Parts: sequence; structure tokens; C-alpha cells
Amino acid sequence: MFDDTTAHNSGSSTAVATEVEPTAPEFTSTEQSLTAQNQAPVPSTTSAPAEEAPQVAASDDKPANEDFASALENFTTETEEAVGEDRVIKGTVLKLTSTHVVVDVGAKSEGMLPLSEVLDHEGKPKVKPGDEIEVMREKGHTEEGYINLSHQKAARIHAWDEVEKAHNEKRPVKAVVIERTKGGLTVDVLGVRAFLPGSQVDLRPIRNLEGMKGQTLEVTVIKLNKKRGNIVVSRKELLEGEQTEKRSKTLEHLEEGSVLTGVVKNLTEYGAFVDLGGLDGLLHITDMSWGRLTHPRDLVNVGDQIQVKVLKYDKDKQRVSLGFKQLTPDPWLDAEHRYPVGAHVSGRVISVTDYGAFVELEQGIEGLVHVSEMTWSKRMKHPSKLVKPGDDVETVILAVNPADRRISLGMKQLQPHPWDLASEKYKVGERVTGSVTRVADFGAFVRRKGFKLD
Repeated sequence: MFDDTTAHNSGSSTAVATEVEPTAPEFTSTEQSLTAQNQAPVPSTTSAPAEEAPQVAASDDKPANEDFASALENFTTETEEAVGEDRVIKGTVLKLTSTHVVVDVGAKSEGMLPLSEVLDHEGKPKVKPGDEIEVMREKGHTEEGYINLSHQKAARIHAWDEVEKAHNEKRPVKAVVIERTKGGLTVDVLGVRAFLPGSQVDLRPIRNLEGMKGQTLEVTVIKLNKKRGNIVVSRKELLEGEQTEKRSKTLEHLEEGSVLTGVVKNLTEYGAFVDLGGLDGLLHITDMSWGRLTHPRDLVNVGDQIQVKVLKYDKDKQRVSLGFKQLTPDPWLDAEHRYPVGAHVSGRVISVTDYGAFVELEQGIEGLVHVSEMTWSKRMKHPSKLVKPGDDVETVILAVNPADRRISLGMKQLQPHPWDLASEKYKVGERVTGSVTRVADFGAFVRRKGFKLD
């Protein structure tokens, strides 16, 4: 038999049991929000049912406590697994192996991260045992049971805001070249790794990217993917901006006839390209020197700072023709006064042809010694029998033509004419001996020993 009191107590007991049973599942369902808030308000979850069930039978207490303990253990384990996937945690470096860094993160198992993530640009570890390090949890474990960790991801979390801010403000940042990788360079930007494509390293392609290892560059962030953690930077974009600014300043005072200072950037067989400040100009080999040049490197080298004169400027095509020799007076302007006819001058043979030899008297002034002016003898077959390039010779000025930029020189005039000596050396009727050099229809040519003419 049941009276009202019995029925009431039975109902109360049933109600309490119903409220206590869902406690464990309800606790587990809130673990993600609790982890995010770094809190575990366990007491508040079970306090209300405990107050409502002061009369719970002893037989019902054991199952409830066991469920709660199981839920708490599951929560602790699952919290450890999730702790690094959405936030940065601090750990202590235990040891360094040849490939990994072992870290104590306060979990049941120790963690492990690749050694490559903590190497500087010289390949040396930036941490040692006992150092504190920030890491993030990766999914899964290693074969040895270590928790997979990442230091780079943790570093990205702190640096990301600065990188993103620099990207939005288009502000340059410092980057240290770590290593060469496929297609470009891996660089360190504010503690995180970024990719610098080879095409974005400089205004012109650089062949030896390996040689840039360890260098500090200014770059701008051109692309970032926060979800994937990818950052792409460019140095070329920054250099182009600087070049545009320099070009604008250069164009303000660029005009034909102006003298500017530039840096030799490149050499070709036909001239040199000179950076005037954001704008390149061509210094043709014919405008380098009043004298003769075989190659531009005979006068300038890459990196030389030189003064040049603007000869021509095409605003539409942005082309500038430069001159170097125009900075000094044309040596032919007063050549007629400095090289009077009959003067004896010294020079260097620079070339020999079939018809004579060219002699450089000074830079920009050359004269021709015609084959007929080399010797009084008519038997010389080729000028190379008498002179060769590089020889220093003494000559006589025969004629000067500044308009045509020509000077005629002579070498035989330095010696007395053999016929002038013949009348003194030989008398009419005197018998002489000699050798026949040539026979013609009208007679024979005889050369007297010691006499240069037949």
C-alpha cells in the first residue's frame, strides 16, 4: 500500500536521479568553451543537483560519483589534446637532437618540434635546454608517442598582427635571408618565415641567390593567407617605388646640355648604361673618349660614379643619350696651333694597314704615316716590315686638316734624302761596283753597297 507521503518521496527520488544522470554529458559538452576561456567551473555545474538531493539513497551515490570522475578524466585528457590547436602555450626545452627539439608542455607526454624551426640564418639553434619556448599543438603524435608541436605557428600568432598591419599600411619591414628555396628565398620577417620569390628580389634577375644568405633586406608584404599561415614579400615592389620617386626628382632638372652624376650599372660592347637616379641613360662608346677605345671597360667599370653630359633626351620614350668626352674640350679645335707643319712629334703606333700606320699623338689626336712616307726606299713591301702596334716612333708633321680631323705624318723625313748625299759621295767619271737588282728593256738597275737607292 502507498499513501500520499510514500508517493511524494518516490517522486522526489525519481526526479533527483533524473537530474543527476545528465551531469557528465552536460559537462563534456561545454569543454570547448571552457578551454577557450581558460576556466573550469566544475563546482557550479554540480552544486544545484546536490542541494536538491539530500535524501538520495547510498546505492545511487556510487554510480553518480563514478560518472563524474570519468567525465573529469575525459575532460582533462581532451583538454590536453586541444590545448595547443587554438592557442599558444609555453613550454621548457628539455633537449636538442640532430633533428628535433624535445619540449615539456606540462602534459602527460612530452612534445617534439622540428629543429629547423629554431635555427637562425647561420644554421645554429636559437634555444638550449632550460629555455622557455612558445609552441602550438599539432595534430597527432610521433611514432615514439611525443606530442607534435610547432614553434613557427606560435611565433606567427604574435607576429601576425604586425605583419598584417604592415600589409594594410603598405609599410616596409626588415627581412633576414635564411636560405635559398625552390623559386626564391626563405626569409625571416618579425620572427616568422615568409617567401621571397626570385623575381621579386631585385629590379633585375639575380643569378646567385645563394650569395644573399644572411643579408638583411627591406621588403613589403604583398600577400598573406592567415588561414594557411602563408606570407609572400617583395623587395622589387619597394625598389620600384624608390626608383619612381628618384625618377621624378631627376626629371625635374633633366635637360639637354645638363651635367649629371650617375653610377655605371652595366657594360656592353657598344657602351655603358648609367643610372642617373631612377632613370638609365646610354653612354655610347663613341661618346666616351676623344681617342680610340676597343671596349668601354678601357675607360669605366660597373659601379663607377662618373659625371656625364646629357646629349639628347626623348621625353616620350624616356631615352637619354649621354656623353663623357664632351666634358673636355675637343682636342682638334687648336690642333693646328699645337702641331705646326715641320714639327717633330713622338707617338705610339695603334694600328698598321696595307697603306700605312696610324700613330696616336695624344688622346683624341691620331695621324697617318702613309707607306710612301715611311722610307726613301721604294722596295718596302708592307708597313709591318718597319713598325708594329705598340711601337713608339718619331715622326714629322707634314699636314694638318682640323675640319676633316686628319694629320699627315712622315718618318723618312727624319733621315737625309739619299740623293742629296750622292753628289757628295760620288763624282762623275768615278768607277763604282754594285749588284744588279732589276733588268728592264731600257737598261739595268744597279745598287751600290751602302746606298739605299738604285
